[in-house]
Amino acid sequence: MSFQLVLDYLVSPAFFHGALITLLLTVTALVFGIVAGLVIALLQEARFAPLRGLALVYVWLFRGTPVLFQIIFIYNVLPGFGIRLSAFLSAVIALSLNEGAYMAEILRSGLRAVTRGQRTAALALGLTRGGVMRHIVLPQAMRIVLPPIGNQMIGMLKTSALVSVVAVEELLLVANQTASANFRYFEALSAAGIYYLALSTIFMAGQAWLERTLDPKRSRARKQRRTGLKALIPTVDIR
Repeated sequence: MSFQLVLDYLVSPAFFHGALITLLLTVTALVFGIVAGLVIALLQEARFAPLRGLALVYVWLFRGTPVLFQIIFIYNVLPGFGIRLSAFLSAVIALSLNEGAYMAEILRSGLRAVTRGQRTAALALGLTRGGVMRHIVLPQAMRIVLPPIGNQMIGMLKTSALVSVVAVEELLLVANQTASANFRYFEALSAAGIYYLALSTIFMAGQAWLERTLDPKRSRARKQRRTGLKALIPTVDIR
């Protein structure tokens, strides 16, 4: 066991590049997964039955098969139909589609948590359906779904290690290849573990900040403090 070797791995360009690829995979797949999940969640609430059926099939398919199967399927099967994608792009598509199925259920629960009475009242005040969704439903739903989205983000960070099977040079593949050269698995995997913990800590800190920012009680408290400070500032009559 060599702590110096662990430190050397931590500052090596190969491990740093692997961590960047892991971060890029996680963020990209999460963003596209949220977009896909929102579309599917809205389709699940549609009045047109075929659209609801399409959304149900999507969720059933991608929640019912392993994400590793989906990665290998997209990378190895699609070329047989003339669709050739890079390993990185195949990994992003597979992770995004899989994440979209779970995000759809999370976002659907958040949308349904906003009572129908609020939507009806907003429509009565003259807002369009799009305005109701934008100004009434989504702000409240975001506060509800933020904690599970944060969990999905950390889960995606760890799930991204599966893309090593299609030779995407993410963090775990770099660590495994480095250890295979000198059989120092403890040091290489320890360095990779430190990177994973650091990225997870950043995500958790970002989630905590967003939760504080979107907390309506804290927002009201900040407004009250600003109002109180303005009241204490004396006005000067220059006439």
